[in-house]
Amino acid sequence: MLCCKFLGSTPLSSSPITTTINSAKLFSDKKTSYHCTATNCSIKPDVSMDSAAKTHAPPTFEFLSKKTYIPPSWAAHLNPVPSQIYSLGHFPTPIHKWNLPNLPKNTEVYLKRDDLSGMQLSGNKVRKLEFLMAEAVAEGADCIITIGGIQSNHCRATAVAAKYLNLDCYLILRTSKVLVDKDPGLTGNLLVERLVGAHIDLVSKEEYASVGAVALTNILKEKLLSEGRKPYVIPVGGSNSLGTWGYIEAVREIQEQLQKNGGELAFDDIVVACGSGGTIAGLSVASSLSNLGAKVHAYCVCDDPEYFYDYAQGLLDGLQARVNSRDIVEIKNAKGLGYAMNTEEELKFVREIAESTGIVLDPVYSGKAVYGMMKDMAANPEKWEGRKVLFVHTGGLLGLFEKTEQIIPLLGKWRRMDIHESVTRKEGTGKMF
Repeated sequence: MLCCKFLGSTPLSSSPITTTINSAKLFSDKKTSYHCTATNCSIKPDVSMDSAAKTHAPPTFEFLSKKTYIPPSWAAHLNPVPSQIYSLGHFPTPIHKWNLPNLPKNTEVYLKRDDLSGMQLSGNKVRKLEFLMAEAVAEGADCIITIGGIQSNHCRATAVAAKYLNLDCYLILRTSKVLVDKDPGLTGNLLVERLVGAHIDLVSKEEYASVGAVALTNILKEKLLSEGRKPYVIPVGGSNSLGTWGYIEAVREIQEQLQKNGGELAFDDIVVACGSGGTIAGLSVASSLSNLGAKVHAYCVCDDPEYFYDYAQGLLDGLQARVNSRDIVEIKNAKGLGYAMNTEEELKFVREIAESTGIVLDPVYSGKAVYGMMKDMAANPEKWEGRKVLFVHTGGLLGLFEKTEQIIPLLGKWRRMDIHESVTRKEGTGKMF
């Protein structure tokens, strides 16, 4: 072992205190100087070590760190306020103008790219999980339970977040009674879930409808408790009052982005898909409490508007928000054939938006929401004329993979390249790796 003296230390006294220390101590005790011999180190208090400790300390990164949460001033009266948050996403997500075709006169649409929030394309789910996973860790959980459809974006996001924090993840996934006894495969979200080692329990849609999500997660929770585990249950979509804070915080982020842009742009409307209710509850209460003041429009992709008005109200009541959901959000039906089911017209629309703007929408959430918004704009142009609209893209790209058989007939623009016979050909000219 080499003899070493850390930069910034002072000369040792004639009778130093001598002890043997672990190497990890070298970076944790800032006000100590060290002189190492082959067998021990001399230690002496020394304020000059501060600079040396800072120089040699391992770097700290905000991503995947746990922080004390301080709410926006306009939301500080809500109760309860989360005490901690885990940094799981890549924020702020960009906002940019979206050149959608056939908009009403003088209407501008901007896009909030929460599809780029990180965590393997986990979209809006990341914001909720930042708060939910912080609580799970604080409660000493060693595993996470959640539930959703067979291609649930939320379940995939939860599986990834759990592994980020070294927790096991148990997913209850709803599928058809024909497939409930078969290997669920590796399509879309399932591929990511299974790659990161999530435990998957399949239930039929009939079992789900008759037993219910809460009871199903409780059954699995009791089983894990009996095995000595410490499970933490996250509801469908991460949509409870705690998860709602994800999109309260998102509104603060939007405000800051507008301020950094000079404060010249203000949004009249915010539009978003609604699948479990937490995102719209957070956006609407935060927009109404803050000076953002935008009207929130939600397009539900399952159930119906009345269900989501009532569900959002429950989340808001859980925060003691003292507001009526019907006063702060407009909810319209965009489920079409049903949850995760698409008409050919809807899929053509997703293709057309991708071709014309480069933005890929998922078929389950944002695709149906934009489809509903554009239909409303065409039917009621006076409602939207001259307004500045922010659409929140909530992600879900992997959901497209389950739709490939339906989408293939809608896509073309491929052919075998025509190489004229006069073109010189010589074996080995084109190097293939």
